[in-house]
Amino acid sequence: MAGTIGQAKMKFSRMVNSRSYSRFNQSQNPDGDGSRVEVKLAVDGEEEEMDGTELGNMQQETYTRSTGRSEPLNKYRILVCVGAALLVFLVGLLIGYSVHRKSDNKSEPLETPCSKEIQAEEPDPPQYEPIVPSIDWSDIVKLLNDKLSSKSIEEQLSVYSQIGRSAGSSVDNKLGDTIHDAFTKLNMEPWVDEHYVKLQNPDSSNPNKVWFGNEEIGSPKGFLAYSETGRREGRVVYANYGEPADLQAVQANEVSLNGTVVLMRAGRISMAQKVMNVAKLGAVAALIYPDPANYDGMDTELYGHVHLGSGDPYTPGFPSFNHTQFAPAKSSGLPEILAQTIPASMARKILSKMGGSEVPSKFKGGFTSYKFGDESNKVALSINNKLVDTKIHNVFGVIKGYVDPDRYVVIGAQRDSMTSGYAKSAVGTTLLMELARVFNELKKEGFKPKRSIVFASWTAGDFGKVGATEWLEGYWASLDRKAFTYISLDGVVSGKDSLRASASPLLHTLLQKTLEKVKAPMLSYGSDFSSILTNMQMDDGAYPFLTFSGIPSVSFSFISSRTTPDYKYFGTEMDTKERLDSVTGQQVVELSMLAAQVAGQMALRLVHDQILRLDVTKYGGVIESHVKNIIHHVNVLKSEKVEKIETLSTEWLIAAKSSCSRAATKLNNDIKNSDLEDMEMCRIINNRIMKVEHNFLSPYVSIRDFPFRHIFFGNGWQTATDLENYLQDVRDKKASFDIDQVLNKFALLTWSIQGCANDLAGDIWSLDNEI
Repeated sequence: MAGTIGQAKMKFSRMVNSRSYSRFNQSQNPDGDGSRVEVKLAVDGEEEEMDGTELGNMQQETYTRSTGRSEPLNKYRILVCVGAALLVFLVGLLIGYSVHRKSDNKSEPLETPCSKEIQAEEPDPPQYEPIVPSIDWSDIVKLLNDKLSSKSIEEQLSVYSQIGRSAGSSVDNKLGDTIHDAFTKLNMEPWVDEHYVKLQNPDSSNPNKVWFGNEEIGSPKGFLAYSETGRREGRVVYANYGEPADLQAVQANEVSLNGTVVLMRAGRISMAQKVMNVAKLGAVAALIYPDPANYDGMDTELYGHVHLGSGDPYTPGFPSFNHTQFAPAKSSGLPEILAQTIPASMARKILSKMGGSEVPSKFKGGFTSYKFGDESNKVALSINNKLVDTKIHNVFGVIKGYVDPDRYVVIGAQRDSMTSGYAKSAVGTTLLMELARVFNELKKEGFKPKRSIVFASWTAGDFGKVGATEWLEGYWASLDRKAFTYISLDGVVSGKDSLRASASPLLHTLLQKTLEKVKAPMLSYGSDFSSILTNMQMDDGAYPFLTFSGIPSVSFSFISSRTTPDYKYFGTEMDTKERLDSVTGQQVVELSMLAAQVAGQMALRLVHDQILRLDVTKYGGVIESHVKNIIHHVNVLKSEKVEKIETLSTEWLIAAKSSCSRAATKLNNDIKNSDLEDMEMCRIINNRIMKVEHNFLSPYVSIRDFPFRHIFFGNGWQTATDLENYLQDVRDKKASFDIDQVLNKFALLTWSIQGCANDLAGDIWSLDNEI
C-alpha cells in the first residue's frame, strides 16, 4: 500500500514539475475510413512508468530524495501547474472528440494547423474506398490502342531475341536484369524470385551418339532434357508419330515393342508424350526426327524435354528454393528410358537400312522407304547429358489496384530458349514489356484499376515451364485466393491467317467479347466461336496455372491455318526472325500489335469492372458433356449385364451436375439483385467466383503424385476423362470391370462437382437441399 501511494506521489510530482505536451500521430484507419489523428498526452520520458520498470527503449527518469531540508511548496505555483495540466487535458479531450467526429463524418475535418498539414500529406485512397475511374471504358480502350507503339515493339524485339539465352546462362540473367531495370523505371516495384533447379544439358566433351549395327550414324547436336543416361541397344521399330493409335497398329502387325528402340517422327503430340507412350510398352529408347513431309525437307536439329509434367522433375510438389530440404524423389512424369532427337539426314540412313513388313500408308512421310524393321535391325544409343544445379530468376513488376490490390491478374511470358526462339519467347517477352509500358501510361492518364496487374518474366520454360511451375509450387497455398486469371503470351505469333485459343471455360465469354472489339480479318470466326478453341495441352504456357493451381487461364496464337496450325520451327534453330517474317508475310509487328490489344483488353476488363468478368455458367456445358458420356457408357455396360454393374448408380452424379448448374444461376441472380456500388458486397461475390476453378482441383489426390489435379483438364486417374476411357476399355474388352475402382472414381468426381456447387451458393447458411 505504501509503495502504491509512493508511486502515485512520484507521478503527480513529475506531472507538476515537468512540461506537458501533446503528440499528434497520423495512422491508417484499418476500416479504410482514411487517416485519423491520434492525440497522446505524455510526460518527460514519453512513456508512463508501471511498477517502476522501463518500457521499451525510453529513458527512465529517476526519483531521488534531497538530503537537505526542502523549502515549503509555493501554493500559487501548485495551483498554476494543476490548472495548466487540466487545461492540457481539456484541449486533448476536445481534439479527441473532433477526431472522433472526423472518423464518423468526413465532411467535418479537424480545423487545426496540425490537422491541415496532415491532410495535405494524405496518401492514395484506401482499398475499401469506392473508386470511380476518371475515364470510361471506351476511352480506356482507345488509349490502349493509341499508346501501343509498333516502333517500340520493333526495337524491343531485337533486345529480347539475343542468341544464347538458355535458362541460367549469362545472357538469360542479363535479360532478366534488363527487365528488372525497365520495371524500376516504370515505378512498378519489381522483385526477383530465385530458384535452384536441376537442368540437363549435353556434355560438350562427351557428345551423344547413335549407331545402326556397327555403323556410327552420327552425333546429333539437338537433345531431349531429362532423358536417362547411359547406353542401350535394341531392335529398331518405326512407329509413325508414337500416338496410342499408331502403337496399336504396330502391335497389330505382331511387332512387340518390349526391349526395342522406337523411331518416331515429330509432331501431333509432344515429345514427352511420345517417349512416355513407348516407355509404357517396354521400349528401352526413343528416337525422334523431323520428317520432310512435315518440315518442308528441313534437315534441322530438334530440342525439347521428356518430362511429362512441368517444373523441376527432381523436386515434385516442392518449390526449388535454396532453403528447401529436397526429398529424394523423382516426378512420376519421367519415362526413365533413353531419348534423343536426330536430324532428318540421320533418320534417312536408319530407315533405308530397315527391313520387315511395309507400314500402312498413313505412316509414310517424305522418304522413299518406311518399314517396321526386323529382328536383325539393331540400333544403339549413348546419352551423356549432364544434370546441373542451376540458379534461375523470375522477374516481376506490378501495377497495384486501388480497391482490391490483393487481387491480381498475371500476364506472363518465358524469355529463355534452347534455340534462337524468336517466335517461341522473344515475341511474347516483347509484348509483356510493351503492355507494362502502356499500362503505366494509362495510369498516368487517369485510369485507376480496381485490382492489380502482375507482369511476370519466366525462365527455364524450354525445360518444361520450370520457372513458372516452381513459383506456383512456392505460393500455391495463397494464389487461389489472390490470382484470378493468368494470360500467357508464349508463342503468340506463329502465323497470319487465323487464331487459335485455349482457355478455361470461365474466360470463354470474355475472350469472345474481346475478339469482337478487336477488328481484324484473322480474328473472325463466323458464327462458331468454338471453332477457334482447342484443349489446353501440357506444353502450353498456361497449363500449370489452370491444372496445378486452379487459376482460370488463357493462351492464344495467330496461326497459318486451322487445318495445319503448328509452327514447325518451334524447338529448332530455324525459329528465327527471317522464318517468322516469311510465315507471316512480314507482318510480325502488326500481328504483335493485335495480340497486345487482345491480351491488353482482357486484362483491363478484368481489373476495371466491379464484378469479375468470369462467366460461371460456361462450366455447365463441360460438366454436362462428361456426365452424358459417363452415363452412356454405364447404360451400355448394364445392357450387356456386366458383373456387379447393377450396383452402380449415376443418380448422385446427375444430382451434383444439376446442383452446380443451379448454383451458377443463383450467383448470376445475386449479381443482378445486388448493389454494385457496395464494395464489400462486390468483394464477397468475387470471392465466390474465384473459388470455382480451384474447386475443380481434386482434393482426393496427392499434389506430389498427381500435380495436375483438375478433374476436367488435368492428368491422372482423378479426371472425368480417365473414368470415361476406363469404361470404354471395359466395353472394348481391353480391361476387366472393377466395381470398387469405379465406385471410387464416381464418388470423387461427384463430390468435386458438388463442392463447387456449394461454394458457388455462398455462405453455409445459404445452402439448402435445392442446391
